[in-house]
Parts: sequence; C-alpha cells; structure tokens
Amino acid sequence: MNLKDKVCIVTGSNSGIGKETALALAEMGATVVTVVRNKESGEKACSEIIEVSGNNSIDLMICDLSSMESIRRFAAEFMNKYDRLDVLINNAGAVISKRQLTIDGFEQTLAVNYLAPFLLTHELLSVLKASAPSRVINLSSGLHKRAKLNLDDLQSESSYKSRNVYGSAKLMVVMHTYELASRLKDTGIAVNVVLPGFVATNLGRSSGSLASRLMFGMMKPFQLSPKEGAETSVYVASSSDIEGVTGKCFEKKVETESAEISYDVELQKQLWDATISLLRL
Repeated sequence: MNLKDKVCIVTGSNSGIGKETALALAEMGATVVTVVRNKESGEKACSEIIEVSGNNSIDLMICDLSSMESIRRFAAEFMNKYDRLDVLINNAGAVISKRQLTIDGFEQTLAVNYLAPFLLTHELLSVLKASAPSRVINLSSGLHKRAKLNLDDLQSESSYKSRNVYGSAKLMVVMHTYELASRLKDTGIAVNVVLPGFVATNLGRSSGSLASRLMFGMMKPFQLSPKEGAETSVYVASSSDIEGVTGKCFEKKVETESAEISYDVELQKQLWDATISLLRL
C-alpha cells in the first residue's frame, strides 16, 4: 500500500518490533515519526531506516514515556510541527523486574505499558480527528489472556511479580482499546489492538531477573523475528481491507478473540474512570 503523504507515529522504534514497523511504513512512503527515549540509539535507528527504505522523511522525536509531562510536551511539539496524524502506533513497552515508581509516583510497568499510550492518544485526539480517517494501534501481549485486573490495586502495592503486572497492564491496554473505540464511534478514528506473538526483542532481557533470562533463552528457538512480529501492526496500520474496522483485536493479520474479561463493558468503563482519575484528566 502507498502511504505517501501519510504521517505515522511509532513509539519505541529504536529496536525490535517498533523499528521494523517504522521501516515497513517508511518503505510504503509514509512520513514516519520515531519516538524514543534515548537520542543516540534513536539517531542510529533512523539512519538505518533511511538507508534501507530510501525514504528521507523519517523524523526523530524524544519522549520519556514514563513521564506524563514528557508525553504532554512531545504531543504539543508534534502538533506544532505537523498538521496531520494518520496513524498512531503505541508500540513501546517494558518489563520491570522490581517495583519502582516513576517521577509522577506511578508504578513503572503500569506507567509505560498502559498510562503512556492512554495519555498520548488522549493528547493527540484533536489532530487524529482532523486527519480522519485515521488509525490508532495499541500493542498488547498474549500474556493478557492469563492476567487479572484489580481496580483497587492498579499500582501493584499489595504484591509485585513482574510477569503478572506486565500481563495486567497489557489487559488494560486491550480494555482501553475497546472503550476508546466505542467513545470514538463515528469520528473516523479506528482504534484496534495487536497481539504481536512471542518475539525475539530486548523486552524480556530488560526485566533483569535470572528466571526471565533463562526462560527467554530456552524459548529462543520458538520466537518470531522482530520483522515477523511487526507484520500485524503494519497490516492494521495500512491495509485497505480493514478500512473502518474498529474495536477489534488482531493477531497474525486476522481478527482474533482477546481475553473474555476484556469484553466486560462495565469493567471497561470502570477502568476508564479510574485511569482518568489517576491522570487527572
């Protein structure tokens, strides 16, 4: 598909799935805004994307997704620079081995994996609406299917197991996707969630725990490459086959069912309200 004249944002695009997603969109002719925390690694990734794709319309913007102020500042800078946004891909994620708080006082796994895409999308809604038909793609994980949601302990204060907390955050991403899609009905903004599969990225290694490193090492022969993991994100971002499709979950480039609990409409609304309260929106 030709994405010439389209503007796309990909968060966490300095490596792994995000980088491959940005590259694929660049090869389709899009203007791609890569959003990373580290300027040096971001510059390296952008240079490689430009070299491989032959597309010079690759922009690097810096944002610390664990900081709500940084997210708001990035959104403002983006809208000052660009007058349209056709595709927003909330790709960035992190597994944190030990419970720690962000500068805002949020538990970090929750902040990076769930609060960040929630807030970033919220801050960019005006330009997404102005660019309609536009698309928002949130990345979740198959781990969300085994996760639980405790609205009374979103910050994991009672107990912290990195795998469980990560899974819960990714469940929240799915539920937020469905609730946002419902709220944005008839605006021309399609909001969908992607399960990329078990992909060989830096995500598992960032947890730092010996158990996680051993597990990811043993599973390596069964992992998808980052390029394979990016295929569904790219499909949902660009395919004309799903024009207007919203509030759906995709895996391996087809619609799939998410966790049963994720379809609980009342719980979706309760999570939305709790998140709005946390972020003071």
